[in-house]
Amino acid sequence: MNGYEDGVPAFLQIRVTPQEGPIAAFAEQEAWQARQRYPDILGVGVPEFFHARECEQGGWELSEYSTDTPQGARDSLGHHFRMAAKEAEEAGDDKARRKWLAAAGRMDREVIDDVRVLGERFRIVRASRFIRMGPAGPEPPRPSDPDAAEVGEAHRFPSRTKGFVIDPYTGTGLADGILRLDLVHFVGSAPGAPREVTEDAWRAAERYPGGVLLPAVFMVSERDDGKWRAHDPGAAHSTPQGARDSLAAWLRVMAPFMYQLDEAERVAFAEAADRLDAKRSNSLTVDGHRLRVTRVERLVRIGPDGPEGPRPSDFDPQPPVEVHVRQLKEQGLWKEEDEEDDEESLELKENAREFARLWEQEQARAAEAKERRRRGEGV
Repeated sequence: MNGYEDGVPAFLQIRVTPQEGPIAAFAEQEAWQARQRYPDILGVGVPEFFHARECEQGGWELSEYSTDTPQGARDSLGHHFRMAAKEAEEAGDDKARRKWLAAAGRMDREVIDDVRVLGERFRIVRASRFIRMGPAGPEPPRPSDPDAAEVGEAHRFPSRTKGFVIDPYTGTGLADGILRLDLVHFVGSAPGAPREVTEDAWRAAERYPGGVLLPAVFMVSERDDGKWRAHDPGAAHSTPQGARDSLAAWLRVMAPFMYQLDEAERVAFAEAADRLDAKRSNSLTVDGHRLRVTRVERLVRIGPDGPEGPRPSDFDPQPPVEVHVRQLKEQGLWKEEDEEDDEESLELKENAREFARLWEQEQARAAEAKERRRRGEGV
């Protein structure tokens, strides 16, 4: 006798399978506890975009890194095509080299979200992001979340989406299966969002009714005027330490640069960063800023033809690079390198020098801290 699933398309199925091993069991238990402690699910508002390759055996393999705009993912795909052209040239396959370069040229000129090259299909893929919220605020990292990086070294670890295949047929644990169902049914937008954003969300739920969870990522949330918000909405990190490292760099470099802090304020922010490094904590308060490393769930919607691409209402400010350059030239805003600097560009250069100085100080501090750890002297 056939099961009911035989008549249900794969993209509408959620296959719950036993998760083997003590770590998987621990993660499953934590997921259930998170549902109780952080019962509310909120959309982050800023999605991620990847380029993906359709696999012969089924599913779509994601690029390692994402961007916060569709055009950023298109540019990344164009770079992928150029690297493929280089590999074809090294292999002596001139026909393939020309095909890959032609595809890269199209990405520079046209807005393309689905393309075939030499029998392979590529697509720009949209991932929605969500956080769990409870009475005490957003959910922090869980003990079972991978967090092996040393302080200041998280950037050396590969993205957890490297090699990840979007395939609804892949089995999942019971807690993640229920979360996946919750997120697939989540259709909403921030209060006051433009009507087209809400309409796009409902249209996506209809056209892409299935979904696949990606590995969780981590961002920094900030308590502001009695409400929690994303500290940097476009930023996401593969590990909790990646988010801590990003926050520490903000405290030591970006905050002094952006807010023009005086010497006493800079010392206070730097000391806060030192405490963050020493304790590897997920919460921090400095100068009225209450900050928390926050766990972010991600979902790619799936329909009959594969994963969801960009929505018309998604923030996508820049056109392809060749179009952008042409527009700048037509508006008289494009300048060659040898043109004279005006007052505005001189100010920009001065700001760049100040930022570079702060960043060099941070690099020197990080190198010294790493050497102390090597010698066993601690952070």
